[in-house]
Amino acid sequence: MEWALPLWTRGPAGRETPEDLFRVLYTGWLVAFAFKVLGASWDVSWHFKWLRDDLAPPHLLNSVGTAVALALTVVHLYTGYGVDRLAQRLIGWGTGVFLLAVPLDLINHRVNGLDITSWSPSHMLLYIGTLFMICGVIRGWYMGAPAGRTRTAVLGALFVFLFENVWFPAQHQEYGVFGLAAWDRGKPEAEPILLQFAADQMGRPVDRVMMANFTLPVPDAVYPLYAAAAAMIVLIVARAMIGRMFAATSVAAAYVAYRTLIWPLLAVAGFPHSAVPVFLIAGAVAVDLAFLIPIPVVRAVVGALGVTVVLDQALRVQNALFTSPPLVPPTTMLAGGVLLAALWLGVEWFARRRRPQVA
Repeated sequence: MEWALPLWTRGPAGRETPEDLFRVLYTGWLVAFAFKVLGASWDVSWHFKWLRDDLAPPHLLNSVGTAVALALTVVHLYTGYGVDRLAQRLIGWGTGVFLLAVPLDLINHRVNGLDITSWSPSHMLLYIGTLFMICGVIRGWYMGAPAGRTRTAVLGALFVFLFENVWFPAQHQEYGVFGLAAWDRGKPEAEPILLQFAADQMGRPVDRVMMANFTLPVPDAVYPLYAAAAAMIVLIVARAMIGRMFAATSVAAAYVAYRTLIWPLLAVAGFPHSAVPVFLIAGAVAVDLAFLIPIPVVRAVVGALGVTVVLDQALRVQNALFTSPPLVPPTTMLAGGVLLAALWLGVEWFARRRRPQVA
């Protein structure tokens, strides 16, 4: 208290921040995001086994991270410490959208029951709010942290959290493919009360059609296209901001390693299994190799083509060797490649026009 109270003064964003306070603030963000990721990982598995409950343990674990994030947001907004104006706005708006999405999601579940897919509007608001929040924290750390290994390591960790948040809705298909396979084996992973509730909501008996709609409710093309566009653009920005060779690969590998470690823990506890997206590492390697091309426009166009092809082939190899959500024709990935090229060109344009000055 003796250390903190003198710092509790109102001020504008960008004010000079004591080094120890800066370190405490961003350590707090790492803790907050760690709790949110652990809660989220448990949550998606929980919802493939049990009937939904507002006070389910995964929700409570996630709420611990949300509470820490809210406290840090208040500090940034009131004192102006640890952030510039843009970072402050991103954190503030992100936290606001997330907090607004929570009651909207509760109302949505009261009205629509399970709200089976991860891609529903209320769920997307949760991801979008967290996206802005993490982007603000990345901006604040990037602008304020002193150069060195710690700066690079923390920046990489923050991008892992960002990548996890962006990829989170795609986990529905990764759990769904195992859930449908378990049904076909005659050993469904979900509890009977959950299956009956889902069937009643669909107006069907508990049969394979109901199970397919429960486990894989979105078109098959969503998964690979989302991987090509959304997941890869996060890795592209990570590589550009971290500025180290194989930075994108490190971020993707760290996420896949986390999913690989959490998988047996959930399985031992009796929770449903999921397909771990190992193929994303191949796409990340392609992103890093594309940054060897010195001309930005060529890098974006050729890189997008190469990343899309590598990603598509790696997904097919994973499907053959292990398992993955259902495959789609290679031509379907062309749309993802075109979208990725447009996003990548936007990143290159923005980087050239508004490259921030690192502290």
